[in-house]
Amino acid sequence: MDFFRVLWDDPDDLDGNVEHIAEHGLTIDDVEEVLENPTSEGHSNSSGLPCLWGYTPDGRYIIVVCEVIDEDTIRVVTAYDVPEPF
Repeated sequence: MDFFRVLWDDPDDLDGNVEHIAEHGLTIDDVEEVLENPTSEGHSNSSGLPCLWGYTPDGRYIIVVCEVIDEDTIRVVTAYDVPEPF
């Protein structure tokens, strides 16, 4: 997935993506590490949105679900821990 910009909501927005990933114990830095260095890409089975999988700096394996805003921009919808592939 090629993009140059990630849209993040205001950290104080209780319904925003920053708060949502925090509910899963993740930070912007965790998610951006996976966005920059994914181990695989695909689409969400439930939403059909693009996804990236990879490792956070502390070694957690996560999925990042995004929506494409335009050819250069994505917005993170959610991110959470998933089992590592075998």
